Amino acid sequence: MGSAIEIPTKVLVNTKEQVKMPVIGMGSAPDFTCKKDTKEAIIEAIKQGYRHFDTAAAYGSEQALGEALKQACQLGLVTREDLFVTSKLWITQNHPHLVVPALQKSLKTLQLEYLDLYLIHWPLSSQPGKFSFPIDVADLLPFDVKGVWESMEECLKLGLTKAIGVSNFSVKKLQNLLSVATVLPAVNQVEMNLAWQQKKLREYCNENGIVLTAYSPLRKGASRGANEVMENDMLKEIADAHGKSIAQISLRWLYEQGITFVPKSYDKDRMNQNLQIFDWSLTKEDHQKIDQIKQNRLIPGPTKPSLNDLWDDEI
Repeated sequence: MGSAIEIPTKVLVNTKEQVKMPVIGMGSAPDFTCKKDTKEAIIEAIKQGYRHFDTAAAYGSEQALGEALKQACQLGLVTREDLFVTSKLWITQNHPHLVVPALQKSLKTLQLEYLDLYLIHWPLSSQPGKFSFPIDVADLLPFDVKGVWESMEECLKLGLTKAIGVSNFSVKKLQNLLSVATVLPAVNQVEMNLAWQQKKLREYCNENGIVLTAYSPLRKGASRGANEVMENDMLKEIADAHGKSIAQISLRWLYEQGITFVPKSYDKDRMNQNLQIFDWSLTKEDHQKIDQIKQNRLIPGPTKPSLNDLWDDEI
């Protein structure tokens, strides 16, 4: 195994203290539960060099993550200051008066004093109350962007989080937010992978200092049909030419675009392979080939039925 890998960081320019975010984080899927192996996977990740952990109120993984991070600190593997922890505000709490209490609840569950980053999970609001997924369209309510964002800014002022941002926001929805925001969002976490490259969104975020984080960076996370990334012959050729895996090619491409990413893997070897991307580069030809990959979105959204205007039909 050898020693832990030093992971490069990306400065969140839309933060007062120029908070640094490790470019790769460990994502936690909704299938992540309080099992013993979950905690072991997080401790293993820390030993390998992971410092950035991504969770959400909706995932049911905050408790297990909190227990593992507490254990890692007690073992002397890391200090709280070494870690970068993200959580997210769920749709049922996406109302001005519920934001601060939702974050306080997440902190209590995580056993943390503060988060490094708190995100609005989706640009949608629904009836407060019990958690359900997917959300029934009949339960949706108007999303008060201005009011919710003021409450997110309040979380910053209260010292409950070091940075605030959003997730699953299109360019149009970011424009709406920026028109009412005092503090700009530091991050927009979205689906991004080689078969959903989101060029327009990347350009807009770059222009506005918003760091992008990719979820489903290997296009996993849905069981619909073939994986256009992991089962792509052209990517297999590129990978073979570099002596790397398709997963490593995918993550290296994101890294070269200035994107941060949160793959979900609790397998010791795969977690380690995902870190082996910082000492080599893709060629110009590789980039040209990757640009040709057919594009389509994998994750339709959190409602049933799907909403027509959720993504504002942006590519």
